[in-house]
Amino acid sequence: MAEKQEEPSNAQNGEPDNAEEGEGKKKKVKREDLPPFEIVTGERLPAIFFKFQFRNVEYSSGRNKTFLCYVVETQGKEPSRGYLEDEHAAAHAEMAFFNTILPTCQPGARHDVTWYVSSSPCVTCAQRICEALRKNKGLRLTIMVGRLFMWEEPDMQAALRSMKEAGCKLRIMKPQDFEYVWKNFVEQEEGEEAKSFVPWEDIQENFLYYEEKLAEILH
Repeated sequence: MAEKQEEPSNAQNGEPDNAEEGEGKKKKVKREDLPPFEIVTGERLPAIFFKFQFRNVEYSSGRNKTFLCYVVETQGKEPSRGYLEDEHAAAHAEMAFFNTILPTCQPGARHDVTWYVSSSPCVTCAQRICEALRKNKGLRLTIMVGRLFMWEEPDMQAALRSMKEAGCKLRIMKPQDFEYVWKNFVEQEEGEEAKSFVPWEDIQENFLYYEEKLAEILH
């Protein structure tokens, strides 16, 4: 597995060094105006955020946010997509999806939702996911995660199993999934040709590691 990462700069951690510079379709908010918790939404996230936050390392030093890329497919409609980013304070990106994105979907219709998340949900978010799936019978949720969050903790393992029991499909992101996110959710510099996804050295090794751990937890 990968060695523990060095502490990131603000930019690597998803926090631009200049807080007033917006990235892509990201909300432009002055730092002094930010509430205690902020949910950032957009269609594409900056490449530097993806490269740091989504990297499937064993030790997630400095990765104190959740980045959630989503695809919502509803019969008879074009798929909708975007991303959510949180600050791990009062609420998380998973909560934001259910509070702000899902309510905009057609009531009563079947929705096939896929998340590509930098790390698996915490216990509280797992409970919210279970509630949403039990309440909305038309919701089908697949969660692709880059890393497992605190997977050694018994309550976290129980939360992951409860999500499976509620009908959520949990998967570890393969190298091809990281490439999909790169192509569909990561912004490119204006005026430049789209850059190909370059896998990090231990991407396959770390995928197999987390896949094995998840299988042990769910079975």
